[in-house]
Parts: sequence; structure tokens; C-alpha cells
Amino acid sequence: MSYFDAASAAPLHPVARQALLAALDDGWADPSRLYREGRKARMLLDAAREAAAEAVGCRADELTFTSSGTRAVHTGVAGALAGRRRTGRHLIVSAVEHSSVLHSAELLEAEGGAVTRVPVRRTGAVDAGSYEAALRPDTALACLQSANHEVGTVQPVAEVAEVCRAAGVPLLVDAAQSLGWERVAGDWSLLTASAHKWGGPSGVGLLVVRKGVRFAAQGASDERESGRAAGFENLPAIVAAAASLRAVRSEAERESVRLRELTARIRARVAESVPDVEVVGDAERRLPGIVTFSCLYVDGETLLHELDREGFSVSSGSSCTSSTLTPSHVLKAMGVLSEGNVRVSLPAGAAEADVDRFLEVLPGAVAGVREKLGAPVPVAAVQEDVLVVDALGKRCPIPVIELAKVIGTVPVGGRVRILSDDEAARLDIPAWCEMRGQEYEGEQAAEKGTAYLVRRVT
Repeated sequence: MSYFDAASAAPLHPVARQALLAALDDGWADPSRLYREGRKARMLLDAAREAAAEAVGCRADELTFTSSGTRAVHTGVAGALAGRRRTGRHLIVSAVEHSSVLHSAELLEAEGGAVTRVPVRRTGAVDAGSYEAALRPDTALACLQSANHEVGTVQPVAEVAEVCRAAGVPLLVDAAQSLGWERVAGDWSLLTASAHKWGGPSGVGLLVVRKGVRFAAQGASDERESGRAAGFENLPAIVAAAASLRAVRSEAERESVRLRELTARIRARVAESVPDVEVVGDAERRLPGIVTFSCLYVDGETLLHELDREGFSVSSGSSCTSSTLTPSHVLKAMGVLSEGNVRVSLPAGAAEADVDRFLEVLPGAVAGVREKLGAPVPVAAVQEDVLVVDALGKRCPIPVIELAKVIGTVPVGGRVRILSDDEAARLDIPAWCEMRGQEYEGEQAAEKGTAYLVRRVT
């Protein structure tokens, strides 16, 4: 089995395994106690904090270990907002942030605060000028991921941090996807990360709060971790997380070059060998191991099952919303095709032979899914020189497949009106038009669902 979903969780690094086992023997005692076993545990905890701080590029007393990356985000956002409550209750986030950031934003809105969601370009990157334009006198905090978890696009953190610093607004950076590769550049104020993203054990997150940043931890707390993470420290996991972070960083430069070559091969070969495919994300400013593409006329879940049977573990759309029927919020914000979406995220050490076999299997798997989904015959009728396709009750990609079948039956300049009640059609029909050179004229209210109007250009 070839595991190509490292962006969700990287396999446990050998160094993490060794450190975890050793710490289970030596780090079981309470590090706050003064007896011998407690002092030994405290030495392990302090050493882990120093190692993690060095990798991040911060002071050891600025770094807190939390129970997860999500907990680090929730604690960081809540604490920073509370610390600057006299300034206001306005939060800025990008439209493609991880769900943990977006959930924190939704909570602020529910409590009466205001949130500005900064749009992204088609590559998935924000513009620093958009963050500058979103700043207000009552802005308490801005958040930006260092790199996107779904498409791999690297964000201009240093530029955004500069405009935030000039306005006196702290910037929280979600560095979960990138910290295993390199330090986050720029004059940021807070940072979060998660150990299972770089090959450490799950259940360990990092929260960094720079000295001078106003911060008021929310909720019940105790004397542990500067009052920012209550409860007994999971010391063996913390030791393993810090050890593995140091290890992956020592390998990062060499492995980055190798994985970039493999992902460049995937991007090129997928575009050549699979018809009607859109490779998404920035082609240059991206993480080393992530490739994301979307295939027209393909159901993503079905394709994942086909690839799983062939021995490949990949994901589709957002890992946080894959159990729902709504399109990925990241792909939606980018305005790219969502149907038939596949994210390949290579772990460190991924074999070249496995990548080549994936590229051999993929075209046949896509063709097989398309053949299965091509059976439905579109229900069509002409109304006032407009061909109406009734795709109500049919999930994408069926509405797009039926559009593709009938577009050639109308004259150039003629229109097709597609009726659909699947939310994904709002994203996929305009994306299909852009890929096929047709004109998308917008949507209209319909008695049931929504009507999407397409004009034939070619």
C-alpha cells in the first residue's frame, strides 16, 4: 500500500518512535515535583521545549505544548482576542484557512464580534494588500496559514506580517503544514503547529506567543504550561514531537528537492495523461510534497475508492469536510473545479517507483469512473431558444456531465439552462465553462433548486 496522504497525518518518524519509547521509561513522573523522578521528567520537558523553540525560531519561554494543533489555534485566537478586547472585536482571516481557524471566527461572530474573510487568487494565495485593506481601528487579530493544507500553496506571511505590524495588529500564523520543512519567515506574533503533520505523535500541538503580545488565556487553567494548557503534560509524546521535528528539519533540504521533483512529475503527467483535468494551486510557490487536481465528470469519493483498491491512499477535497456533501471551502474560495478532486501528499521517503505506478494506474481509474457515471441520459427540452437540462436530484458531477452532452446540440450563441439542487454545481459549472471555452452567464432563481445559464461560444 502506498500512503500518499501525509498532509493529513505523516507516518511516525523513526526518531519519534525511539524518543517515545525512551521517554515512557524515564518521563512518566510529574515534572512539577522536586524528587528525583520529577526532576528527571522536568529535564526532559525543558529539553523538548528548547529543541522545539530552536526549530520555530523563538524563545523557550514563548512556547507552550498543547493537546493538539486545533487546541493551539483555539487557545491562541481566544487568548489574543481577549488580550486586545479594549482595541475591539474584529478578526481578519483568509477564506482558505484551516477549519480550526474558521470555527474560531464563527464563534467570535456568534458572540457579537466581526470577521473579515480575505479572498484568495485562483492559485489559493492571498494578497498582502487585501489584508492591509481589511485592517480597521477595532481589529484585534489577523490570522494567516503559512501554506495551504489542501493545495500546497505557500502564503506571503512575511508581507502580511509587515502590514499588520505597521498597524499594530498581531498576526497569528497556522504553520501546521510547513513547520516540518522550515521556519516561518516574517515578524509574526503568534504561531501554532501540530506534531502529527511532521511525523511526530498525534496529540501534541505548539502555541507560540511572542513576548510583548497582549494575551489573556481563556477558560479554566492551572500552573502548567504558563496557564495556557491545563492538565498533566503528555511528556513522552512531547519529547517524541520535539525530537522528530529536529530530525525532519535536518533532512528537509535534501528531501525537499527530491519531493519537488516527484510532485513536478505528477503535475506534468496528470495534465498529459488524463483528459479534462485541472491541476490546482500555485505551480511555483508551494510545499514540496502536495499535488492537487480535479477531474471533470468524476465523483471524488468513487475515484478514491478505485485508487484505494489499486493500493493508493489519497484524499479528496478538504480532509475536514470529506464526510459532508458540500464542496471544499478552499476549492470554492479559489473558484476552481471541485468535482473529481484528488490530493496527493507524499510523505518523506516516498518511493519514486510508487509515484510512477500511481501515474500508470490513474488514467485507467479516472476513465473507469467516467464510464460508470456516463450512463444517465439528460432530460432536455427547448424553451424559448434555450435548451433546459433538468438535473434536479442528481449529485455532481452528473449535472456537468449532462451539460457536456447537450452543449453541442445548440447553435453557437445558443444557451443551455441547467437546473440543479446540488451546491457543488455553483462551483463546477462555471469551472467547466472556463475549461471548455464556453460562457457562463450566471444563475437564476428557479421553482426548485437553481438555474445555471451557459452560452455556447465554441
